[in-house]
Amino acid sequence: MSREEMRQLQGARLRKLVDNVYHNVPFYREKMQAMNIMPDDIKTIDDIKKLPFTTKQDLRDNYPFGLNAVPQSAIVRVHASSGTTGRPTVVGYTRRDLAVWSEAIARCLAAFGASREDTISVAYGYGLFTGGLGLHYGVEHLGASVVPTSSGNTDKHILLIKDLGITGVACTPSYALHMAEVMRKKGITPDDLKLRIGIFGGEPWTENMRKSLEEKLQINAYNIYGLSEIMGPGVSHECECKNGSHIIEDHFFPEIINPETCEVLPEGEQGELVFTTLTKEGMPLLRYRTKDLCSLIYEPCECGRTSVRMTRIMGRSDDMLIIRGINVFPSQIESVILQLPEFEPQYLLVVTRENNRDNLEVQVELKEEYYSDEINKTIEMRDRLARRLQSVLSISADVKIVSPNTLERSVGKSKRVIDKRVLE
Repeated sequence: MSREEMRQLQGARLRKLVDNVYHNVPFYREKMQAMNIMPDDIKTIDDIKKLPFTTKQDLRDNYPFGLNAVPQSAIVRVHASSGTTGRPTVVGYTRRDLAVWSEAIARCLAAFGASREDTISVAYGYGLFTGGLGLHYGVEHLGASVVPTSSGNTDKHILLIKDLGITGVACTPSYALHMAEVMRKKGITPDDLKLRIGIFGGEPWTENMRKSLEEKLQINAYNIYGLSEIMGPGVSHECECKNGSHIIEDHFFPEIINPETCEVLPEGEQGELVFTTLTKEGMPLLRYRTKDLCSLIYEPCECGRTSVRMTRIMGRSDDMLIIRGINVFPSQIESVILQLPEFEPQYLLVVTRENNRDNLEVQVELKEEYYSDEINKTIEMRDRLARRLQSVLSISADVKIVSPNTLERSVGKSKRVIDKRVLE
């Protein structure tokens, strides 16, 4: 589909969406009336700039079902966010929503080279988190075999990967690294397995982590992106080119805005990613602010797909650490760590404040083969990492090297930051 054909389709779906939420969601009707906007004012996809934004706080304020556009009897599944304080964000799905979601994930899997001949283990959490069930039904929609391993019980998961001839695994990249570590300790090599595809999402990860995963597991590692509020995983996906993630933009319309001014930024500029759900029935959203920071690529991909691509998420505007006036993202630190062969991709950032001065401590785990009682060697490795970090971050960090297998592993989203600062 050409860019113009896609924009015409998006415009038609946007008009239908706006009419729907205006008449069926009081929250949006009040927002639009306050802005003197009527559904007839939306004629093309360019008119999306006239519409109000939606934030996660709006979802919490309308908890649990205040943003639904259909009767409760039409909702066949409910997911909810986890890991936040206060009220969760609750998302309802109609049967059509689930069908669209499954088809979107199947499109992602096909782009990864998966087919009905594959057996894919889904190691995202099943339950309120969208990752497990989302990938599960997407694999079935593709016609491949799914193994619903869920998260945890790593030993059994590895056994099944080996004995069932599993060819693809879907999980967070940090959990995949943990599995690779456990396999190594068990004496299991990639030659013992049939794994060839890794489907990773749920947390930001870097190109260096991709390299590490592909080397340790001898797979092709692909990014899959999504948010529970928008649908779940399957909003965008990489292809064989691994040069940005293709957005399924016939269902999810993307924008990039300045997170401070909410101004739509020109093509190619980095800012906050915003999505509008063009076809969602249960809980459609206008211009949802994801807080994820990236840019959009509109040039056709070498793979032949013409859909817009999003660059890798460099961080979240709300997860960004401001230390001594400098913006610091965990992904920057991870990238530096993975460039040095002595360290595992296991780290923890601890931020404190003493005498009104911010301090950043980077705890990083040493690989077993580099572990030594020689203090001079440890100091040399510590200082080298500290210099690299200062070069990238423009601020100094206290580096603390810890022994192998010291830092806590996570089977879900990894906990990378502890901010102990108390504002005085």
